[in-house]
Parts: sequence; structure tokens; C-alpha cells
Amino acid sequence: MPATDNDTVLPFTLPNVCRKKVSAAFDGGTISSDGGVFLLAGADQRLGLIDALAALFPDHRDPSQISHSIADILRERIFAIACGYPDGNDLDMLRADPAFKIACGRLPESGADLASQPTISRLENAPDLRSLIRMSHGMVDLWCRSHAIAPKAITLDIDDTADTVHGHQQLSLFNAHYDERCFLPIHVYDADTGHCVLTILRPGKTPDGKEIRGHIRRLVRRIRMHWPTTRITFRGDSHYGRKEVMDWCEQHDVTYIFGLAPNKVLAEQVFPKLDECCVRRALAQTEKLRDFTWTRYAAKSWSRARRVVARIEVTRKGADVRYIVTNVNGGTARNLYETVYCARGQAENLIKRHKSQLASDRTSCRSPLANQMRLILHTAAYWLMRMIQAAIPRSEALAGAEFSTIRLRLLKIAVRVRETASRVRLAFAANCPEARLYRELIGSLIPRPT
Repeated sequence: MPATDNDTVLPFTLPNVCRKKVSAAFDGGTISSDGGVFLLAGADQRLGLIDALAALFPDHRDPSQISHSIADILRERIFAIACGYPDGNDLDMLRADPAFKIACGRLPESGADLASQPTISRLENAPDLRSLIRMSHGMVDLWCRSHAIAPKAITLDIDDTADTVHGHQQLSLFNAHYDERCFLPIHVYDADTGHCVLTILRPGKTPDGKEIRGHIRRLVRRIRMHWPTTRITFRGDSHYGRKEVMDWCEQHDVTYIFGLAPNKVLAEQVFPKLDECCVRRALAQTEKLRDFTWTRYAAKSWSRARRVVARIEVTRKGADVRYIVTNVNGGTARNLYETVYCARGQAENLIKRHKSQLASDRTSCRSPLANQMRLILHTAAYWLMRMIQAAIPRSEALAGAEFSTIRLRLLKIAVRVRETASRVRLAFAANCPEARLYRELIGSLIPRPT
């Protein structure tokens, strides 16, 4: 947070140290506690993310009355989210922060302050449904264009998460499973990179087959506009393995691996293998035995029989059988379950980063359109944080660190800012523990001026 040179409050004292008096006052000058915001600015400059979003954002304001461009407001809001300020109210203080002003392209002292909370609130409530769809499509387009060449195959993890509400927000419903009113937004992640491809706000109930099919259809159509020959695989929990979804995937050459709920028919089909595992464990006197098998199964509502893989685990306390359904014909049952499907669990960790470490569950607006806009803003902050994370060399201790750790070690850095007639001088703490890494990241994210 910024500090001023003119402290009108009298100095205060602290306990003596080695017989020397310790006095303090808020007169240190123009200082910010968010010196790492320049890394976010560099990541945005490399991606072109915020300018791309601003170009898709509707702006019906009177040009003669505009003080802050859409890009400036978005940049300020997204940088604040990444730095740990998830509420629009925080911008009432951050709008004068010298580091934020520089990162947003304004002089720290002589430049005008950034947008305040009312302006931020008007921005979040401005887009209509079509504009939000355009921005979501634009982020998918930008993700596709970020690849130098089209990948041969991609795996997309799709899942939903409970977003608890504490008011009367539209679309919020009581969910008996979570025992609270909530939204259940859908998240889609690229399994190889951990990139958040799409977030969709939706009611607090389990999605049905038609809804899931619609989301997947629109996403696949957008991706194939850029990568028409790329093989796309979706992984999801059992409530994504709906007949409408599987039929559509098979008709449009999309691979899927979904969980499948157990039933009596499946239990009868895998019983011979289960019985064999029980006998083998008993003879070997082992604590646990795990094996795999597969079968062909068709529910009454399905259009055809499909490949079902069963994971069988037998212990002294009993047996546990889990199932997945897939249209992948090759590969062993063990490989499909342990290597391919179980890797889907990483998506839950990515959702935690998005939801907990970037506070994307702050969907407290009454309008669902405004809450979807907030999801887009938090997803943009996720992109910037992921790019900083990816830029950290693997030899560093922070390589692969959580967003909260990166924020604490690299973004929450004190900096003194001095503006003169010809330049702006930034002075970081001499004993900053991550000084070398910070300098290296600045060099890799921000191009040198020519």
C-alpha cells in the first residue's frame, strides 16, 4: 500500500533494542507493498490477454466523459486479484498505489489515480450475455494461438465445484450434497499444461446430459476452428458420462474417458475376476491386491455397448470396485485407469488454485451475468499467475510452487518509488530473498526497450 511523505501523526516508540531508543513514523515516502505487480504486467504484455479482452468488451460510454479506458480498468482489476485483493472495494485504496499505477501505464505521483470501486462495479455489470460469450470464446482463441503449432492431441479435464453463496444471487440453488445454497460452475483445464481453458457459471445442481453436451459441443467447435486435425479427449467424473455426451463424442470423433457409477449388471459381469482376486489375496496373505479387467456394457438408455474398465481392489476388510467408460479401443485396462483416468485428479488441485488462492468464489453479485464476468476476470488472473509460474526455472525452489506461495515470495515485495522530471526510480529492499530470481523473471517476461 502507498505511503506519503507528510505524516501528520506524531511518531510512536517501540521497545528499546540494545539500550537504543526505537522510534517510528509513517513518513517513509512513496512505498508500495506490491512491487511484484510488474511481473504481472510483463506476463500480460507477453500474452496480450487484457487488450484482447478489452477489444471484445462493450463500451457504450460517452467518449467525452471517459477517464479510464476499458483496458485500464480490466488491467487494474485483474492485477489486484492476482496480488490478493479479490474485492472491488480494495481498489479504493489501490487506485493510488504507485506500483499499480506504473504497471497500468501511469506515472506514480504526477499521473492520475486508477479507477475506483464504483467504476469497477459498473464494469462488472456492463456486459450482456452475448458479450460474455464473445469474451469466453476470445480466451479460447488466445489459448489456441499461444501454441506455435497445433498439437497432435490434447486432453481436457472437465469438472464442477461448489461455489457457496450467502445471499439471494440468481441461479443459486440449494444442493443437498453440499448442504448449502451454491453455484456449480464448470471448469475446463488443459491436462498437459494446467491452463484454465474455460469457466462457466451455472446453477447449483448437477448438470444433465443435454447441458454437458452443449458446453462440450461449443468448446470443441471453437477449438477446431484453429486445430481441425487435433485429437481431443475429455476426462470427467461419473455425472459427465451421460448418454447424450457419449453419443455426441462418438459422432464427432472426440475421445472420452468418464467415470461410471456401479450397478448390479456390472457387478455380475466382473464377479469372476473379483472372485479370482479374493482367492489370490487370501492365498498370498497380502494386505491389498489390485487388478484390472474390462467388459462390454450397455445400459438400457444407451445406443450401443461400450468398453467399461473395472479397477478391483481387495483388502482384508473387503473389496472395492470402480468403473470407467471410454471409447478408447487400445491400451490395457490398467493403463487406461491408472495412467490416463487417475491423472484427472490433478484438475481438482487446479480448481483449488482458481477458487481458493485466487478467490474466484467471490461471486456475490445479484446478477448471474456480473458473476460470470467475475469468473472471467479471475480466470485472466489465473493465466497471468500460471505464466509467471511457468517462467520460473526448474532449478529454483519456487518451480511448481502454488500461486499463494508465488504471491508471497515474488509479488508481495516492498518497493520505494521516486518520480523526477526525467525518470522514475524504483528501489527494492537490499535484503530481498528472491532478488536474483525476480531480476531473472523481469528479464524473461518484459522485453528490453530498444
